[in-house]
Amino acid sequence: MLVAPAKLTLHLRVVGVRADGYHLIDADMATLALHDVLTIDPTGDGVQIVGPFADGVPASNDNLVARALQLARRTASVIIDKQIPSGGGLGGGSADAAAVLRWAGYTDLVGASRLGADIPFCMVGGRARVSGIGEVVEARPKQAFNVTLIIPPLKVATPAVYSAWDSLSPAEQRGELNDLEAAALVVEPQLARWRDRIREAAGVAPTLAGSGATWFVLGDHDIAAALPEATVLRTTNG
Repeated sequence: MLVAPAKLTLHLRVVGVRADGYHLIDADMATLALHDVLTIDPTGDGVQIVGPFADGVPASNDNLVARALQLARRTASVIIDKQIPSGGGLGGGSADAAAVLRWAGYTDLVGASRLGADIPFCMVGGRARVSGIGEVVEARPKQAFNVTLIIPPLKVATPAVYSAWDSLSPAEQRGELNDLEAAALVVEPQLARWRDRIREAAGVAPTLAGSGATWFVLGDHDIAAALPEATVLRTTNG
């Protein structure tokens, strides 16, 4: 069995756009203790999704695990036990793909970035400064922390958020901790309501995780009862 840890983007700056349309980032990312579990059978073929957050995750050739196997030129059957909520900006699909690439002995971060910008960091893990389009991963010293993740019943498409970011004014493109936050609010206005509810429940303002829809607050906050429609997970960095 393989462990595929979630990732948390603590800080994110968008520092440019390449000629091919890919956005250049400068981010601080950390691995979380929250993780999916993958069971791999190298004699089989196909992807199966199980677990509490399996709904809506494709088991077709579009799944990042299937694409990672193709990239590594390997075949296997993979059962993914989804403990990481999908569509929340926690890198669940990227973590699964990275676990498969590590299993396959694939180490090319640039090649992995073509599948997804978060996959190179998920291959390396720990705490790192991530730049380029995600393929430049510079290790940083680990610092232990607790974090409370609040995942609303929403999903936000990352390409839509970057497209919205392109249309913002320079002042709007700059966030306090996350340059994508304003763009994500354009794509999914309900995120603003959740931000305000979380701030009221926790007593501190939350930060959007990457392109969303997860909000997070550093520290251990017992706020699930105040946000019954959301998934609230209290975890640590891995």
